[in-house]
Amino acid sequence: MFEKRPAGEKKAAPKKVQFEFSAPEVREVFITGEFNNWDGRANPLKKEKNGMWKLTLPLMPGRYEYRFLTDGNWENDRSCSGCVPNKFGSVNCVRIVE
Repeated sequence: MFEKRPAGEKKAAPKKVQFEFSAPEVREVFITGEFNNWDGRANPLKKEKNGMWKLTLPLMPGRYEYRFLTDGNWENDRSCSGCVPNKFGSVNCVRIVE
């Protein structure tokens, strides 16, 4: 059976969200967070010639905590303005998808 929605209400759809990390000296960068169950190998970023690593993920609207893994080391998103403490004594970055 189909779910009825009020007139004009749209079904939420994933948004394309780009993540970037500048690290020309590293060999690999992964993004890990609530959107991939903190899987450190699920989402590798691709390195561009200028040393910028990029990845676009389809994310549903919401609030997501995340971090980068660069050559096995935890790193925060330097462009993130909102961080929250985590249970490991450091902080996670926060991305809001609207």
